[in-house]
Amino acid sequence: MMHGFMPGFHTQFNQRSEAMMDPTQQPKKYSHLDDSSSWDIVKATQFGALERCKELVEAGYDVRQPDKENVTLLHWAAINNRVDLVKYYIAKGAVVDQLGGDLNSTPLHWAIRQGHLQMVIQLMRYGADPSLADGEGYRSLHLAVLFQHMPIAAYLMAKGQEVDVPDINGQTSLMLAAQKIIGPEPTNFLLKCNASVNAVDKVNQNSPLHYAVLAGNVDAVHLLLEAGASVDLQNTNVSGHTPIDLAHQVHSPLLSHMLIVVKKERMEANSPCRRVLTRYRVYLQWLFNVCVLWAVGAIFDMKTESWLLKGLLLACVIAVINLTCRQVANAAVKSLIPSTSLIATIFLMLVTWCLWFLPDILYQLTHVLFTLNVTALLYYYLRTCRTDPGVIKVTEEEKKKNIVVLAEAGCLDPRIFCTSCMMRKPMRAHHCFSCNACITKQDHHSVWINGCIGARNHQFFILFLVLLTLLGCWMFYGSLMYWSKHCIGHYADDGMWGAVTGFVGCSPWVLYIFCMAFFHTTWVSILLAQQMYQIAFLGLTTAERTSLMHGQKKLPNSFSLRQNPFNHGVLKNLVNFFQLRCCGLCKPLVLDWSVEFPLGLNREHPMFSSLDTV
Repeated sequence: MMHGFMPGFHTQFNQRSEAMMDPTQQPKKYSHLDDSSSWDIVKATQFGALERCKELVEAGYDVRQPDKENVTLLHWAAINNRVDLVKYYIAKGAVVDQLGGDLNSTPLHWAIRQGHLQMVIQLMRYGADPSLADGEGYRSLHLAVLFQHMPIAAYLMAKGQEVDVPDINGQTSLMLAAQKIIGPEPTNFLLKCNASVNAVDKVNQNSPLHYAVLAGNVDAVHLLLEAGASVDLQNTNVSGHTPIDLAHQVHSPLLSHMLIVVKKERMEANSPCRRVLTRYRVYLQWLFNVCVLWAVGAIFDMKTESWLLKGLLLACVIAVINLTCRQVANAAVKSLIPSTSLIATIFLMLVTWCLWFLPDILYQLTHVLFTLNVTALLYYYLRTCRTDPGVIKVTEEEKKKNIVVLAEAGCLDPRIFCTSCMMRKPMRAHHCFSCNACITKQDHHSVWINGCIGARNHQFFILFLVLLTLLGCWMFYGSLMYWSKHCIGHYADDGMWGAVTGFVGCSPWVLYIFCMAFFHTTWVSILLAQQMYQIAFLGLTTAERTSLMHGQKKLPNSFSLRQNPFNHGVLKNLVNFFQLRCCGLCKPLVLDWSVEFPLGLNREHPMFSSLDTV
């Protein structure tokens, strides 16, 4: 058994001793007041007493000599993150890849288990071989994945380790993650690194999906299916089990349902009808939403006074919606519901204006202004949707180079390095999990345009909000004009209830459109006010403001959201955001945020102390 400062590595890989050091902390230095003159060299190494270690080595201690547990001094220095001692011992002849301990591991293995990235870098500089396997058959990359040290795994792959390198049992890192770790990470991380989803081990020919099903790892199953893992692969059992068979064996109805649904969807995806639906799904969903919204309004506008009939018709509409969702709705279709519903509502507003309001409005200027409003609204909506918000793209070679450079510089920080995209993040960039990409100066992911709002389309989005608010105001104006001419109430004769029922019954369709306009105008006005406050008074994006507010308890008491390096005052903020030049009177600051990196900023500024990690 191992003894001393770091017990517990003889246990299973996923058990961590409470005595182990926190890898996010600096190694504990011994106090100069402590008397280290009586320490043996193992204890001196564990506590980083460099002078005492030098004294003992100069007195004749062989740095290659293992203790009674077959553990060398280099192992103890690596596990306790004593970089200076590692340099000294290697200079004195220590073997960098010497095996030792109950798990027959190298110092590199020990450093990886503890998450000491700088120690891993140091050992590999001295020639440590990450392809060596320990007593359990795990290589360096497998250990980094199993202990969920993603920066170390990224560094190892950037230095040439293949993501699909098998362990002694023929299992890849993705198989181990799906089998051993419940949750989306590091399965998602490995898939980002292009791990093979259909690789099989050499013992039972199980794929990562087989292992995830056997472990009941729902998150991993979901990620693997999204990545295209085959549900029909058979292992080498007597009857050749597929993942669906294994789901039945482990008595998991949820996994069985997930796998069967995906298999059915994949079979249907090859049909001509499904291909047409996929290709034109945006237009078809918009048309479907127009029909549904029109049907609801038409039912309310029916001349019959039988509410039972109207209720039955509305139930029929709901049944059609439900049936359609069951047959064709998937994640891509569901994500389009808010945006297509908004455009369908705007279309019905235009129809209502032309057929209900236009005959009663005599002023030609009103028609001109309304037409300009609608034209500009559609233009800026399309510009917002079709403009690249600032998706950051890098090549595989650039990713590897950035990982090595940042890791060796000690800057592999989640605020600088995105573990989802495996790349260096520019300043003010955030990772969007809906778009599955890092977005330059990302503000938020908008469901109303089904896309991200970033540095390149934020201006268009603000103008779209302004014009949509104005459209709501035009609809309020048209509704009031219509009611004033066609729905004259007689409050004195009929009383309050009679006046209200007469008003509602005058034109249920106009009231229906008014309510939809009121709903959209309300959320648009609130969102526009919030956006303009952040842009003008704070100089921040929604993502940055959320991060700061989330971690405000950690900030100094004197800190406020206005105290950030991007706030230049109201006027200057507006000039910079809208790039206003006003015939040369204003000089906006022009920056390409996709190439502005945070290493040049003062990282001690309060706004950087609580940014959310990716």
